[in-house]
Amino acid sequence: MTIQVFGHKSPDTDSTGSPIIWAWYLNEVKGTPAEAKLLGEPNTEAAWLLNRWDLPKPAIIADVEDDAAVVIVDTNNPAELPANINGADVQAIIDHHKLVGGLETKGPIDITIRPVACTATIMHDLMGDVDMPDWIKGTMLTCILSDTLEYRSPTTTDHDKAVAEKLAADLGINVSEYAAEMFAAKSDVSSFSDAELLRMDSKEYEVDGTKFRVSVLETTSPATVLDRKASLMDTMTSVAAEDGVDQVLLFVVDILNEESTLLVPNDLVKTVAKKSFDADASGDAVVLPGVMSRKKQIIPNLKV
Repeated sequence: MTIQVFGHKSPDTDSTGSPIIWAWYLNEVKGTPAEAKLLGEPNTEAAWLLNRWDLPKPAIIADVEDDAAVVIVDTNNPAELPANINGADVQAIIDHHKLVGGLETKGPIDITIRPVACTATIMHDLMGDVDMPDWIKGTMLTCILSDTLEYRSPTTTDHDKAVAEKLAADLGINVSEYAAEMFAAKSDVSSFSDAELLRMDSKEYEVDGTKFRVSVLETTSPATVLDRKASLMDTMTSVAAEDGVDQVLLFVVDILNEESTLLVPNDLVKTVAKKSFDADASGDAVVLPGVMSRKKQIIPNLKV
């Protein structure tokens, strides 16, 4: 049986690249048939990764069948996985997020969750001294630079940076120039509708009974997104209703200035800004200096 390897819904670079990395490892090193899959369209930076290293886009799947062999990467949250994930035969989890709970397995499995910034960093360690082709090294490098925002994110560890620098050296790549290309691709959101932007890099979380879709747009050109502020806030209502949440929270992360802007469409979000970040929102947006990471700075602090 071929193992399906996939990450979370709304796949970013790590959830696009890591399934490709691990499927290659299972196939070529372990001799186990495996295929990378996606749970949605990759974002602009992830699409750039596929083009940069001439990789075919993995097939997009809507669900998994009963007893299908799967490996989950870059998440352990059932809300971010196929509806029938507990009916599948989950064989391994490789992740760098907090343990959420709710997954059930057919038997004992391999679980690796480590406090680093990127799943690809963990995979590099797990694979050991394996002869990797350049496109695997390039995929790993792209994932790490994406998740660390070129080492700017507070989730970055010394080990993430060391692995990335080693990969870049092996490939003869200048990290700053390469990251600039990545972030330019990430920042080009002109072809996306407001609803697509709100869902592009988003995760669902519940805080004291209030359900949020927490959306993050990382960009080197925040004005491009903030120029659409009014229409984005109008669209939040319909997206929340369609997705079964109470409120969409949109954080526009300015990569270069290392800050976020939270859109404030109503009193609920105004309260969230105050209680979560001690930020007084007098208008329809509030700047949060130093806030870069959903995983480490946004989600743990959310209060209503």
